[in-house]
Amino acid sequence: MDLDGRVAELQSEDSIHKEWVICLHAFSDLSRVSPVVFLYLLKECYACGRCKATKKFRALQQQVHHVLYNSPKPGPAVFVAQCLYVVPILEAYSEGFSHLIISALRRFLKVGTTAEDFIESKSLAALLFLFTVGGSIIHDENVLVKILEVFDISLENIDNAMCSEYLKNSSTSLEPAITFVEKFIFKLIESESYMAAVSLLEHFSIRQSGESFLIKIIQTKDYRAADKWATFMGKPMLCTLVREYSEKKLLKRAYEIIKKNNLRHEFPEIYHAYKESSLKKLAEKGIWDIAEAKTNGDKQLLGYLVYLAMEAGYFEKVDELCDRYSLKGFVNVKEPVTNLLHSRYLQLNELVLEDVIWVDEVNGLRKATCHIEECKMVGIDSEWKPNYEKGSKPNKVSIMQIASEKVVFILDLIKLFEDVPDILDNCLTSILHSPRILKLGYNFQCDVKQLAHSYGELKCFKHYEMLLDLQNVFREPRGGLSGLAQKILGAGLNKTRRNSNWEQRPLSRYQLEYAALDAAVLVHIFRHVRSYSQSAADPEGHANIEWKSYIVSHTDNSKKTKKGKKSKKPDAGTYF
Repeated sequence: MDLDGRVAELQSEDSIHKEWVICLHAFSDLSRVSPVVFLYLLKECYACGRCKATKKFRALQQQVHHVLYNSPKPGPAVFVAQCLYVVPILEAYSEGFSHLIISALRRFLKVGTTAEDFIESKSLAALLFLFTVGGSIIHDENVLVKILEVFDISLENIDNAMCSEYLKNSSTSLEPAITFVEKFIFKLIESESYMAAVSLLEHFSIRQSGESFLIKIIQTKDYRAADKWATFMGKPMLCTLVREYSEKKLLKRAYEIIKKNNLRHEFPEIYHAYKESSLKKLAEKGIWDIAEAKTNGDKQLLGYLVYLAMEAGYFEKVDELCDRYSLKGFVNVKEPVTNLLHSRYLQLNELVLEDVIWVDEVNGLRKATCHIEECKMVGIDSEWKPNYEKGSKPNKVSIMQIASEKVVFILDLIKLFEDVPDILDNCLTSILHSPRILKLGYNFQCDVKQLAHSYGELKCFKHYEMLLDLQNVFREPRGGLSGLAQKILGAGLNKTRRNSNWEQRPLSRYQLEYAALDAAVLVHIFRHVRSYSQSAADPEGHANIEWKSYIVSHTDNSKKTKKGKKSKKPDAGTYF
């Protein structure tokens, strides 16, 4: 068997080559290798490895699994049992190596071994259990549980082991195995080692403890042990567990027990309370599509999602849900919710814009470019459809918003790139590469990276000049751009549509307003702070901000000017 490939990452190229050859030779034939020598060689392999501990552990686990096929005497299971007697002498390595060889044997036994080998190994493992509980051999309690499980040790096996020891040493008191095991479990409970205690109760099918034991486990917050015990005890105990979790406001844990054990009919209120809590968290993050999928068509949950959408001012989502699921009775409450939202969020009309212009054809693009080239300062933002599938590629940037003081242009990048890629590239290059136009953004480096990934063929996104990222200037405010707007302008932004479908055409009125506001507010924040900064009486202390030191340029998506390096053409002071 070729082991070189499996352990190559653990060996040293030069200094340990000879030692490694000896290890490989020994592992290729275990018929004459004792457990002590085997463990020593394993330790040398581990010590020589240069990768991280977890990676080394997995590589060695794989190696041990394979070398168990190489004729250990008298058999693989007995060989591992004998190793477990010896492994404590490795001290610091003892616990890790115990888990390693047990897990390797567990995997090996799925293929099978001889009945004779396994029966003998059970006897050795039962004796090992007695010696460990008695303190003659030191093993961690979790290792002990694994030994009982992998060798399938029964009370009868322990009884037999106790009898054999009694015959060898008449001074040893003989008691029933069940009593011996229960005493050990009681010690584990006293030391609050609940998971080990529960594992042993389950392994030996001991059901003497009840609700008080479960509550005691919960009080120590050992929830995994509580779940395991209740599952072992059955439905009545599971119901007690759900009630206890609910009283302690552990809704997620209660829900998981309900779902896993089909207890929804027993606890409909708790089930829906958790579902509603989950929907609310998703809605707060603007992940509406996932929230809708989580309802699974449940009318009660859909109704709650509609109320969340109304509360957030996401009215097209309200209409969409009501139409799709034939939900009634939500129209009359829209008006008061709208009035409430006007007092909470900044509205586009408060910025006194003259127009919001959708640009999806060449003439509109050229007109927009001419207007922007005349500006000293613009706000820039972009949007793309979110992708919630783990590991999948992000979607292409759908739109770019560029705002002057009076007009916001929303560029349909997908269509413009499809129809007139060269003209789009030239127009955006004249804006993004211009040292005369100050570009205001918020975390815009992230947008630039996404733009370059989406439209790698275009030169315009590989370089920019005169970018002032407000996120770098204001590092304290919480809540992103919305939090900054709240601090500077007195009202935050409604971010409900941030994760909406930006690839749909046409965009809804609400999406257009959201997109325009995200770019236009950057200009107003900048102007507002500058007007205060020029005044001696600045309650927020903005006069101390060195704006010019935050202006950066960027080339080839990798090289930035150092913070504090000022653009030479034109003088940045002209913007302030």
